[in-house]
Amino acid sequence: MLNMVALMGRLTYEPELKTTPSGVSVIRFQVACDRSYQSQGQERQADFIDCVAWRQRAEFISRFFHKGSMIAIEGSIQTQNYTDKNGNNRKSVEVVANNVSFCGSKADSGTSAAPSQEFIQPAPSYSSAGTSDFEEIVDDDDDLPF
Repeated sequence: MLNMVALMGRLTYEPELKTTPSGVSVIRFQVACDRSYQSQGQERQADFIDCVAWRQRAEFISRFFHKGSMIAIEGSIQTQNYTDKNGNNRKSVEVVANNVSFCGSKADSGTSAAPSQEFIQPAPSYSSAGTSDFEEIVDDDDDLPF
């Protein structure tokens, strides 16, 4: 099964970090994402997508993102069925953030603090000396199948 979502948009309100009774950090926020098309003669539409992040990601968002900040999110869709106070069956849909990233300029985010290194995943490094790894995988002596 595949359940992957990629979003980029702006936070619609100031996210508030909360803690569960067991001490786990959680943050709920909403991202406004412009639609990729615009009907002729109408304003561009946007979708307002509810999101949630847990633990270190929640703390990271609380520290570095504010209302209006541009954010990129990779995550999955999660649905929950519940009964409201009037006895009606309802369904909620939200994106559970697995990775979040900065987008736009530092001035757009409204923060001058640099993120802690614990939240940044290093890019893979490649060196010219590592070409022997590829030579072991590729066997040029065989005939091509086509």
